[in-house]
Amino acid sequence: MPRDLHGERDERLGRDAAELTALADHLTEHGLVLEMLVGPLAGIYDPTGPGKLLFGFFAAMAETEREAIRESTLEGLETAARKGKYGGRPPVITDDMLHTVLRRKANGESVEQIQPALIIPTGKRKGHNPSVASIYRALAEHEKQQAYPEATEAAQADFAALQQRDRSPV
Repeated sequence: MPRDLHGERDERLGRDAAELTALADHLTEHGLVLEMLVGPLAGIYDPTGPGKLLFGFFAAMAETEREAIRESTLEGLETAARKGKYGGRPPVITDDMLHTVLRRKANGESVEQIQPALIIPTGKRKGHNPSVASIYRALAEHEKQQAYPEATEAAQADFAALQQRDRSPV
């Protein structure tokens, strides 16, 4: 794998074979010499003749590998979705926490007073208190859902229909 100046892997030098070849041509036009450090093309890249052909071949192979990785990732996401699992972090403010906040706010407490009593049940911050900003965001989202319940229901129905359409064989 190519490495950058800091020794980190740099696998996104070119998004596809054409871009990688164009980049190599651009660099050599400006007097830079490409040197392949490892692999069957080890040595200085010759932008003419057989060197260009082999470079194009390996660039195309890299593009094919990248596409295969992308396809397997999408297949994995589809499989997880069929099992009802979706990516992303779990919500910080659960429904139970939101109901607690709403009840205590109705009794006159401020969000700042309520926040220390709330504990995040899952995820990376499990056992910590949610931020005041997270509580305010959850309250704002709750208010939107209360203000426009039919829009929320329609959006959920549309989302369910899209999921069902995506699951059905074409």
